[in-house]
Amino acid sequence: MTAQALAIRPAGTTPDLLDAYSALLNATFVTGKFNPAALAWRYRDNPAGAVIGADAWDGERLAAHYVACPLEARIDGELVRGLVSLNTATHPDYQGRGLFTRLAEHAYGLGRDAGYGFVIGVANANSTPGFLRKLGFQDAGRLHAGLLASVPSRFEPAAVQYQGAWREDLLAWRLANPDGQYVTARRGGLTCVWARTHLPFVRCGAFLPYSGELAAVGAAPLAATLFLGLEPRMSLARQGFLPIPDRLRPSPLNLIWRALSAAAPETLKPGAAAINFLDFDPY
Repeated sequence: MTAQALAIRPAGTTPDLLDAYSALLNATFVTGKFNPAALAWRYRDNPAGAVIGADAWDGERLAAHYVACPLEARIDGELVRGLVSLNTATHPDYQGRGLFTRLAEHAYGLGRDAGYGFVIGVANANSTPGFLRKLGFQDAGRLHAGLLASVPSRFEPAAVQYQGAWREDLLAWRLANPDGQYVTARRGGLTCVWARTHLPFVRCGAFLPYSGELAAVGAAPLAATLFLGLEPRMSLARQGFLPIPDRLRPSPLNLIWRALSAAAPETLKPGAAAINFLDFDPY
């Protein structure tokens, strides 16, 4: 069947669809990470909204799948609803037909109609050119990846155009990831969150200007802190940042951006976006 003959439908969150997504994603990426319970948490239970996406169907067979997940952000001080580009997979029998681009554009149209102002994402070196050339994204900067000798206790004054808006229910949901393991602690004026990584004695850290009450706040883990993201309010040099050499990284990661409506700027200013692992789901 040609790509044109495939049926394009909005993604959903019913049990049968979550089972189909789980099978395709796990077969594509050879992992058990995408189990139905984890997909229900991410796709259905998000307080910011259910997943926005599109599927390609060949009869009863799922040929391709793409989703972006709702989030809330502060952009130039204003609260804006947006989407984070997340899961995509195409069955091997249907690859090379441009389905990812077609599904992404369909999803962004649905997102625009639903009132979402932008799509943000983190793309590796292989996928970044496709997002830029075929889908009109901006390359908004390469993420830092390295170890911190010390954990910050405050942010320094800096102009921040974009940052995630982690209200209490959104943060509680994010930390309820069934495949995650997190530790939270207060340090000065910041809430710090650490996630388990695949490396022993290394935890990925995120730092939030957050004043709400968390259900469980403890002590910092006895582990090295990996910082993966962008944070103009934190001096990496002052925190003793040791970058991971490119040869030891699976792939450099880039922040990508696309406006969907006038609610969001066409481009992000260089060095003015704050993003951490909580914003894009590596852990």
